[in-house]
Amino acid sequence: MKIAIIVPMAEEAEFYRNHFHSEKKEMFGSTEFEHFSVNGNDVYLGLSGIGKVQAAMNLASLLSNVDVDVIFMTGSAGALATDVHQEDLVLAKSFMYYDAHNTAAGDYVEGQIPQQPAQFVLDSPERAAFAKYLKEQNVAFREGLVVTGDSFVASSKQKDEIKATFPDALACEMEGAAFAQVAYAFKKPLVAMRAISDNGDGSASEDFDVFVKKVGAKAAELITDYIEKMN
Repeated sequence: MKIAIIVPMAEEAEFYRNHFHSEKKEMFGSTEFEHFSVNGNDVYLGLSGIGKVQAAMNLASLLSNVDVDVIFMTGSAGALATDVHQEDLVLAKSFMYYDAHNTAAGDYVEGQIPQQPAQFVLDSPERAAFAKYLKEQNVAFREGLVVTGDSFVASSKQKDEIKATFPDALACEMEGAAFAQVAYAFKKPLVAMRAISDNGDGSASEDFDVFVKKVGAKAAELITDYIEKMN
């Protein structure tokens, strides 16, 4: 099986290198993917870069060159729901763009790109299998909507505006919906797990640097253990 692991930041990728030993490196798009062999599986680890365009470009470049069987997206996110807290894990069920406003362009809802689904729903067997693994490991996690935009949400005003439009959203981040849109176009299953690094409010700038490494390590530990146990 060919497995892609995509993370936005080098700090997050480092935790995977502690578990896997790279065999070779290849450039796809603007990023270098490291190739590992793990339990008979081919694993491609790369940085998406930050933001929607970087994420879409680098994942599409990889999928255009490698027939990947499943994509794991990890990284951090800011909490939106009041009962989602720092260090919580969120396994996305769907993605929308919080900065897409196209209701005046046709029969579209907030968060929808024209001629694309209203939501990018993640309902593959691969995602279900990973959710089952988390439950078997007694790992607490939340499932639901995550929203994506090209801004780092770091004020209560930004957060409240997003929550008003997407009251069911658990978290916000900067790449997930772009990953989901590319995976949808290539017909590839996406497993997207975000670890909450900040509250998405005025304290975000203070919290982010401290928590991103901690939650990145937590996500990487689970993903690597799962891949090492895959048949």
